[in-house]
Amino acid sequence: MKTYKDLEKFDKWSLLEKDQLSISVIKGLVMDATRQANSGHPGGPMSSVDFAYILYREFLSMDPKNPEWFNRDRFILSGGHMSMLTYSLLYFCGWLEMDDLKKFRKLHSRTPGHPEVEIPGVECTTGPLGQGFAMGVGMAHAEAYLRNLFSSVSNEANDFIDHYTYVLATDGDIQEPVTMGAASLAGHLGLNKLIVYYDSNDAQISGKVGRSDSSDYKKVFEGFNWYVQNIDGHDHKSIRHAIKNAQNSDRPSIIIGNTIMAKGAFSMEGDHNTHGAPLPPEEIIATKKSLGLPDSKFYCSDECIVHFRNRFKSLSKISNDWENKKNELKSNEAIKSIISICLENNLPDLELPNFNDFDSLATRKAFGTCLDMFSKQLPNLVGGSADLEPSNYTGNFAKTYDDFQKTNQLGRNIAFGVREFPMAAMMNGISLHGGLIPFGGTFLVFADYERPALRLAAIQKTRVIHEFTHDSFFVGEDGPTHQPVEQTMSLRAIPNFNVFRPADAKETAACFKMTLENNSIPSALLLTRQGIPVSDKSIDTIESGVRRGGYIYQDSENPPELVLIATGSEVSLALETSKLMSDKNIRVVSLPCWEVFLKESKEYREKVIPTRGCLKVSIEAGISIGWHQFVGASGLVIGIDHYGSSAPNDDLAEEFGFTPQKIEMKIRKHLDKLL
Repeated sequence: MKTYKDLEKFDKWSLLEKDQLSISVIKGLVMDATRQANSGHPGGPMSSVDFAYILYREFLSMDPKNPEWFNRDRFILSGGHMSMLTYSLLYFCGWLEMDDLKKFRKLHSRTPGHPEVEIPGVECTTGPLGQGFAMGVGMAHAEAYLRNLFSSVSNEANDFIDHYTYVLATDGDIQEPVTMGAASLAGHLGLNKLIVYYDSNDAQISGKVGRSDSSDYKKVFEGFNWYVQNIDGHDHKSIRHAIKNAQNSDRPSIIIGNTIMAKGAFSMEGDHNTHGAPLPPEEIIATKKSLGLPDSKFYCSDECIVHFRNRFKSLSKISNDWENKKNELKSNEAIKSIISICLENNLPDLELPNFNDFDSLATRKAFGTCLDMFSKQLPNLVGGSADLEPSNYTGNFAKTYDDFQKTNQLGRNIAFGVREFPMAAMMNGISLHGGLIPFGGTFLVFADYERPALRLAAIQKTRVIHEFTHDSFFVGEDGPTHQPVEQTMSLRAIPNFNVFRPADAKETAACFKMTLENNSIPSALLLTRQGIPVSDKSIDTIESGVRRGGYIYQDSENPPELVLIATGSEVSLALETSKLMSDKNIRVVSLPCWEVFLKESKEYREKVIPTRGCLKVSIEAGISIGWHQFVGASGLVIGIDHYGSSAPNDDLAEEFGFTPQKIEMKIRKHLDKLL
């Protein structure tokens, strides 16, 4: 075995010897960083480094000078706890410094405990297991759609978008149901440029995998219509062969690498305790010696770096040639337009649909109308529904633009099936890939199924649009299991996440447009099942108010005595209530998006909702928590702090006190108490 002492003759070493020392160096960096941080996961990186190293050094297409090059291969470390593996490789790429590795898990470092998308070379934020896998499916979908979109316009653009998505998954990733849902859909869609490496090291935090899982994942993935290979994950020839086979497959691929946890550790090889804790100092010393490394901390030889980067010149040429081709393609006006919208994020000035004043129209139907209008203007608007097309009003979009399928990867509708969590995670992947704006529809009550992906969307600042219909107890006969009560406020609790609850069709159009234009904040549109009167206000007036998150919808001639603050369908309820209370000076405020409104100046917020001089009343068909910040200590919060019932929505409105008459009664009783 060659060691660091033999480096003077490095150029005479065999490829295997050079790779082995380089891999040992990475293992040393992993051990040192986790030991210095006194936390982290060394075992997994040491078991999967053979595959990851060979992938990066020999196969991964990237621009060494620009980690954001659009047509790069994507690599996702789904098992985000193995972050030091990625950071070591990014150091080898030149995108991180040695000081970054030494600051592993320290405050404000570029090497946090789990990979974060802001770090150069990190494609997505991972850590919650399974979501990296599902985001990889989303990225593979984006690549396939864009490849076919460009090719459909001109033969000159054939393979202009052409890259692989690689995912490194762990036992824990594979066990997560979100992985199974995403994998099933990936196989159905024929995403053949998706290649997953499953590092099967038979060790988890609590012990051997067999304590909780005896599944035959070869059979599982074959059943999902994947191309499956089973290899020795430490054998370099087998790894190279498997990657080449996967690249030539007409199906998504999974390479099951049978590996050993903490491979190379002196006495703890195979020990599950290496999964989530640094190796003891004496174990590190002994392991380094057996691996041919010096005792010094954070050792890395220049020879290993040069060896790793032997493709960099050719990779830079590939990137430069692609950029030149992009400029050449712009001579074709149709392709130029797609490049502008998809790759350069230059959205046109979106035209809004027209709605008839005073019509009764559910905001979910208005969404469908807006979707039809916006999709004509945005070829990069893609998405679908979790098997709720008729209810989410995405069916016409599906009919117009066809389903994305293995045989038609130019379809813009994604038939997600009953897979809410995989849908939301895939949407994050589609957005992070770049070029596309994804939307996904389901019932608001099922937002709970999507919650982990919604949270990662907010953390990663993805541009995703979640359409949540059937937004309150007005769902009616389906009963409490389908009537969201706490979901609206739960979504508002997510930082960096815009929750829109539009009052009518025109507000829906304005809110939808805002979600399309905002490329750094994920959004949710909460929409009604029941019809709501369409305002007679101009769309320009409404859009101006919506863009500020809240606005005076109707005002009194004199300074208001009462300010009724409402969202969604309850805005029209507030208007009807104001008619019954003509003896009072009443202002009605529509507050479609708390998050946007609270970012407005104090002066504007005070102008809309005065702090003093009037009684504030909030009206929303959901839990009351959170509303006191707007109504104040003496204000009245009208909500529903219990679950619903199965009955027609009119009966429920009467039962729960959401009629103009009962709202009026509550307000007058409250006034009597105050006076």
